Amino acid sequence: MAPPTTPLTTHHFYTLSLYHHPSTPLSSPPLLSLPLPTVSLELWVFLNPACCSLFMAVRLSKLLVLFVALVIQTTVGGGGRAAARLDFWDSAIRLPSEKDKTEGTDKQSGTTWAVLVAGSKGYGNYRHQADVCHAYQILRKGGLKEENIVVFMYDDIAMHEMNPRKGIIINHPQGHDVYAGVPKDYTGAHVTAANLYAVLLGDKKAVKGGSGKVVASKPNDRIFLFYSDHGGPGVLGMPNMPFLYAMDFIKVLKKKHASGSYKEMVIYVEACESGSVFEGIMPSDLNIYVTTASNAQENSFGTYCPGMNPPPPPEYITCLGDLYSVAWMEDSEIHNLKKETLKQQYLTVKKRTSNFNNYNIGSHVMQYGNKNLTEEKLYLYLGFDPASANFPPNNGQLEQHMEVVNQRDAEIFFMWQLYKRSEHGSEKKRKILKQIREIMKHRNHIDGSIKFIGTFLYGPENRATLLNFVRPLGLPLVDDWECLKSMVRVFETHCGSLTQYGMKHMRAFANICNSGVSQAQMEEASWAACDGHDLGRLHPSNKGYSA
Repeated sequence: MAPPTTPLTTHHFYTLSLYHHPSTPLSSPPLLSLPLPTVSLELWVFLNPACCSLFMAVRLSKLLVLFVALVIQTTVGGGGRAAARLDFWDSAIRLPSEKDKTEGTDKQSGTTWAVLVAGSKGYGNYRHQADVCHAYQILRKGGLKEENIVVFMYDDIAMHEMNPRKGIIINHPQGHDVYAGVPKDYTGAHVTAANLYAVLLGDKKAVKGGSGKVVASKPNDRIFLFYSDHGGPGVLGMPNMPFLYAMDFIKVLKKKHASGSYKEMVIYVEACESGSVFEGIMPSDLNIYVTTASNAQENSFGTYCPGMNPPPPPEYITCLGDLYSVAWMEDSEIHNLKKETLKQQYLTVKKRTSNFNNYNIGSHVMQYGNKNLTEEKLYLYLGFDPASANFPPNNGQLEQHMEVVNQRDAEIFFMWQLYKRSEHGSEKKRKILKQIREIMKHRNHIDGSIKFIGTFLYGPENRATLLNFVRPLGLPLVDDWECLKSMVRVFETHCGSLTQYGMKHMRAFANICNSGVSQAQMEEASWAACDGHDLGRLHPSNKGYSA
């Protein structure tokens, strides 16, 4: 067979080693090592089927072509067979510039698990399921196995009557379909906080419905958790009540750590006030690193919405993504994750989620837990896509300012888009307007009821100060989390479901607990505020209690 028409040229040093047998581990001492010290080495490889086998050739950089797994059979004394192997697998032999602290971790890292959670439902919340589906595609391209990825999503978006591309979900204006192939582990009524806890703990017996897939991790495994939805002080939303409460979630993480069933965990959370879920209660000794889309007292933002720049395709009437979520995912897609660290991504995402330090249309990305993990490479949690081998570790950042909508206003934004696109004078247009009025009426009712309760308990002069009080950094939202739940239940019994909008008032309930108000006093105040109000479909018997 003729030799290759192009020589293999490199400006690095390599050693050609002779081993007794082709299956001999590379870590074993070779029979003979031949240094190849030429600064510019040209290797002509003659492919003779009788003496060698070539499995594949790959281009590792613009200037360097190496043959991978080239096994040359030769004879060494006494008729024995030996293998002269030039093996350039990334995990076995690296260029001098690639020798870093992560060397060897490929074989030591165990299995990477992932849990992806979209905590909402409804076409107006399209972006949350789009975020989760996009994350799934990144992980699969990175080499994570489907059996090691657990997906929670209501799954009412792809085939929704309003979806202009049936069976397709996109997360970017020019994005491709991210829905194809996503496993439906926990959908519909099975997307619950209780099932999420059971999955994280690897407790198959506690799971109700769904695929039954859990995180059956072992001591040397890593776990990545991504959540996208609405939130409020101390809570994260779920499409089925109750909410996920911060202390319950932290207890699950502590229990998982106590079981010794993982090595390290990384958690990314997209939600309003998501920092409050960890502020003051997230330990630093669980080997868990957390980043959140916002601090403990601010909103997060939706993006890629109609009328914004960049806009979604004209047929879409809803936002396609969330600012923090698309920031970390789009960053992951343009960098070599074997070189980019968690810290580098945090800094990039922090900058972009702040909308380049414009906090009227951006939020503060926060860090919690064990920040020592930030020096680790991202591939340990997100996998590594071979197509990104030549990508830089952390440049070519996306510097475009983003137009956004407050997460809590995204519902109304969606309804107005629907209203504007409906035929003038049609029955459909009138129904949509009625829905918008009902939403605004309930919002005003919730806001007014909280103000009335504050006045009833503290007087008009102290109401705002006590209900809106924000504790200093490092302190938890509330001292007694069970008190918080009980106050929420009392309020909803008399005044109706909080809904995703009313989650913003969780701080008021926390402050009511912190000030020593009894449940009996809260009962009286809630009755006084809401007696005679027709709760209708927003009665908690229909919507479910948030606690």
